[in-house]
Amino acid sequence: MLELVLATGNRDKQKEMVALLSDLPITIRTLNEFEPVPPIIEDGETCEANAMKKATIIANHTGCLALADDTGLEVEALGGRPGVYAARYAGEDATYEDNCRKLLKEMAGVPVEKRSARFVTVVAIADPSSSVQVVEGELNGMIAEARSGNDGFGYDPVFLVPEFGKTLAQMTLEEKNQISHRGRALVKAKAVLHQKIQQ
Repeated sequence: MLELVLATGNRDKQKEMVALLSDLPITIRTLNEFEPVPPIIEDGETCEANAMKKATIIANHTGCLALADDTGLEVEALGGRPGVYAARYAGEDATYEDNCRKLLKEMAGVPVEKRSARFVTVVAIADPSSSVQVVEGELNGMIAEARSGNDGFGYDPVFLVPEFGKTLAQMTLEEKNQISHRGRALVKAKAVLHQKIQQ
């Protein structure tokens, strides 16, 4: 059976990925099964560059197919920031709470009609021969004026999806995966994996 390594140490991302990929006839493995893992510095200027770098390094390290993602948050009122630096917006060791706090502070006083934002997730699938395929998913919404919800992670408590009238953190994992940027990217990734299964 085809083995796929999730090239992330983020347990929250792993949970979402496993939920979305578990119906495939593949064996899903996590990075902690291959420790020590070589350090990966996410120094790309785009999410695509970071995702490809992570997937390629982990595929070469493990000898297995590897899937990596990178997500950016583009806020219109901030000129597209934090963008590719979303995970470390409030500093290199920033927590989810730190990043949300900084974003809300910077958005204080911005009117509702100017609070639009979008998440973009790029997923890269690499094999040990260094072949890499890339897919993308996005979700449009807006930055809420305050945190709402206790589920999800990252910016989920402050990312409002207007057509649902709630933040990503107010949704169940199943609801979020059906509409989220990562969910949409992984649906496309599943099509790539189906092809590899049939090879």
